[in-house]
Amino acid sequence: MPADFPLQAPATSYLQKLFRQTIRITITDGRIFLGTFAGTDKHLNLLLVNTDEFRFTPPHYANPNGRFVGLVMIPRRLIVKIEARQGVLDDSDSGSDGSYGTQPDLGAYT
Repeated sequence: MPADFPLQAPATSYLQKLFRQTIRITITDGRIFLGTFAGTDKHLNLLLVNTDEFRFTPPHYANPNGRFVGLVMIPRRLIVKIEARQGVLDDSDSGSDGSYGTQPDLGAYT
């Protein structure tokens, strides 16, 4: 790395570990998106590919089996929670049971 580039910020390193990983995002209206993290834009909106959308409330709109929505961009102002499989951000193999866990807050941009 050339000397004129600053060291990588912890948040950048955190996002790089999530790249191409399956993440689950809950937004303000209660919908949950489960898809592969593809990146962010300069406003920190999240881009997911191969995404399924799940809706549990209100009951007349509920779709607990989900529906495929493909490529989605989720505005950061709507994001309530981001979850990744346990072990994705760890350097060890611990947490490889495939369950999801909320990751620590790195100075949220909400």
